[in-house]
Amino acid sequence: MKILNRYLNLELAIPIFWVMLGIIGLFTFFDFIQEINDLGKGTYSLLSIFSYVVLSIPGHVYEIVPIAVLIGCMFAMGQLSESSELTIIRSSGFSLKRLAFTLSFVGFFFTIFTFAIGDLVTPFTEKKALETKIQAKDSIVSQAMKSGLWIKDRNSFINIEHILPDASLSKIHIYEFDNNFKLRTITNAKKGNFKGSEWGLEDISQTIFNQNKVSTISLKNANWESLIRPEMMNVLLLSPEKMSSINLINFIKYLKSNKQKVTRYEFALWEKLIYPLASLAMVIFAIPFGFLQERSGGKNIKIFFGILIGIFYQIMNSSFRYIGLLNDWQPLLCAVIPTLIFFLIGVVMIYKTEYQ
Repeated sequence: MKILNRYLNLELAIPIFWVMLGIIGLFTFFDFIQEINDLGKGTYSLLSIFSYVVLSIPGHVYEIVPIAVLIGCMFAMGQLSESSELTIIRSSGFSLKRLAFTLSFVGFFFTIFTFAIGDLVTPFTEKKALETKIQAKDSIVSQAMKSGLWIKDRNSFINIEHILPDASLSKIHIYEFDNNFKLRTITNAKKGNFKGSEWGLEDISQTIFNQNKVSTISLKNANWESLIRPEMMNVLLLSPEKMSSINLINFIKYLKSNKQKVTRYEFALWEKLIYPLASLAMVIFAIPFGFLQERSGGKNIKIFFGILIGIFYQIMNSSFRYIGLLNDWQPLLCAVIPTLIFFLIGVVMIYKTEYQ
């Protein structure tokens, strides 16, 4: 039985990898075509474009793994059905439930693979890709407001006009208030770099408000203790969906400590944790399709339906996210419902096929 288990898992895994390579090839080609339009802007050369495209690949892998698992699994089941191998396996006493349990190991493998890519690799490569593009085009990280980025840190409000790709700061303005919301100091600094556990500020001008007296001091260098960390600047480079779970947790804690809304980041965190399980759900969902009658179209039709169903899953996943954000629904439920629906449909179809 061990030989049969290995054979079935291998028959499932190989088509999944080929489908994944095919889809990634298309994504990479489209990325290259899109970036070639910016060739020559600043120092954005072919080498920079190639680096950006290659560094973007892990992000695409993370997005398409569940679809590749679904299409590859349906193709593999179609091949096994076409060669009557599934019929022979079942005739030998191998129940459909046992088959599903055996093939679920492929689903678990791709679940772990998806989580590793999405949480360990993609945040780093996406950040590096955007840094490469920004630096080559002689740009800065853009902020939503013309005045720059505004951040609340305890009793202070910080305005940062420019954030460079290496997370260093330029033109920093710190407005510190006391507990009665009276302005205490205004600190302006030309540059800021994170060192150890503090920010090192350069070329500082500080205005101090003390009752009826106003004084100004200038400093060449000074340390600034703040809850703000360089990884929080990833919010400006990366969308929450592409941040690592650790960074999301830390950023959510920071926002909560400053009594700011965290819904979007909670959605991204739960999706980061639940989305990899879609690979397992897709394996369970695809298994019953191998037992459809061959006259219903065979493996080619199954591949076509696999593509449509995969696209439908991604649309459903995105829809629940945006509708949940608009209506302030529970993030965990919105993240888990699309995957749970596919998993339950697969379980019901396996049960019906087993006892029909």
